[in-house]
Amino acid sequence: MQYLLLIYDNEVRFGKMNEADRGKLHEEYTAFTQSIIEGGQFKAGDALKPTTTATTVRVRDGKTAITDGPFAETREQLGGYYLVEATDLDEAVAIAARIPSARLGSIEVRAIHKYS
Repeated sequence: MQYLLLIYDNEVRFGKMNEADRGKLHEEYTAFTQSIIEGGQFKAGDALKPTTTATTVRVRDGKTAITDGPFAETREQLGGYYLVEATDLDEAVAIAARIPSARLGSIEVRAIHKYS
């Protein structure tokens, strides 16, 4: 079964990290990503640009409204994702717990619904 692991973290805190800490975090992500590639669980994954580059689209009564930025103001922002293959939710949660940002932010685990 496939799961989407949504990585939420505080952009402001990340932006205030010094270069050495950012480099260490990047190394941790590289090692984690390599481990799930080698383990056969990795399907896709990427970091997202900051929320300042986001555009939100809503259609109401046939009219399209476009707003700069994310849908909602929150303390944590969606910063990236992994699409993984796992036997069940327990395995997906175990993978999510190994994502470096799980120590600083949160990881939302969502099963993928496959349409027939």
